[in-house]
Amino acid sequence: MDAKTAAKDIKQGKVSPLYLLYGSEKFRMNEFAAMLEEHLIPKEDRDFAVIPFDLSETPVQAVIEEAETVPFMVERKLLLVRDAALFTAGKEKAKLEHNVEMLSEYMQHPAEFSVIVFMVNGDKLDERKKIVKSIKTAGTVLAFNPLGAEELLRWVEKGFRERGCSLAPGTAEVLIASSGTGLQGLSAEMDKLCLFAGTGGRVDAAAVESLVHRGTEQNIFTLVEDIANLRLDKALNTLYELLKQREEPIKIASLIARQFRIILQVKDLSALSYSQGQIASQLGLHPYAVKLAGEQAHKFGSQRLRQILSILADLDYQMKTGAVDKVLGLEMFMLRLGA
Repeated sequence: MDAKTAAKDIKQGKVSPLYLLYGSEKFRMNEFAAMLEEHLIPKEDRDFAVIPFDLSETPVQAVIEEAETVPFMVERKLLLVRDAALFTAGKEKAKLEHNVEMLSEYMQHPAEFSVIVFMVNGDKLDERKKIVKSIKTAGTVLAFNPLGAEELLRWVEKGFRERGCSLAPGTAEVLIASSGTGLQGLSAEMDKLCLFAGTGGRVDAAAVESLVHRGTEQNIFTLVEDIANLRLDKALNTLYELLKQREEPIKIASLIARQFRIILQVKDLSALSYSQGQIASQLGLHPYAVKLAGEQAHKFGSQRLRQILSILADLDYQMKTGAVDKVLGLEMFMLRLGA
């Protein structure tokens, strides 16, 4: 089952007594927990009925004891259990004795008045563990992995609609390019842009450019994009903006090299018929970053990309040994690419 299906079931009153949430997208995981709280617990009861736990500080048996205790003044309790590392591989960092057997026994006969939500800080569960197999049988296990490129665009577009404002064509792409793929950051920027546009207003690329602060990595991506399209004046302006922000020239060169390395890797893997998702998994990148790198890869041949990386390696050596002025070295690199 996926999160969308689980949310639909919850809204229809089909609630599981146990949920296990895991994955790298903590923002969506927290959104799901908030949705569950909204639909299960009336607002006036939440002080009594929503009980947080952290398994790095509290043994799991305390969670079970609370789940089995009849609720006071409310019909149902929601137990939000964070840092549930007992479902993953590796040893627990905290010096706590978790009675996993007690949890297994509870899973066989969960209390009707309690819903437990375990939230795991990890991309994978340890499928070898008996407790993982038990919760898959007794409850609902949901993965919150990075959204695909098209899913991310739809998520942004939906976010603007939910905030009561519309988007000009292509604005979602501009926002992601400016803010990055982190959902927490994108959500904050959408709040700001819709506040600027007003209810029923329209957000366009110009608004994004003027209101959204670009991080260093986003500026590097734009710089490489401008180099690829021979927009050297814009590329140099981005470089000078980074220097104005006191970014170290050696770091800038390193990030440029990283982006060109990603482009080459995406190009090579695409030639081997890898899918966008497979490439993202192989390189440890967000699928949207793979999509953009793939678009940039069309503008370079593999041999040219290797040549650029060789030039950047030489530049790095020269900058670190003092053989060339750092800023001049970066300027000459970009002018050389455009020649």
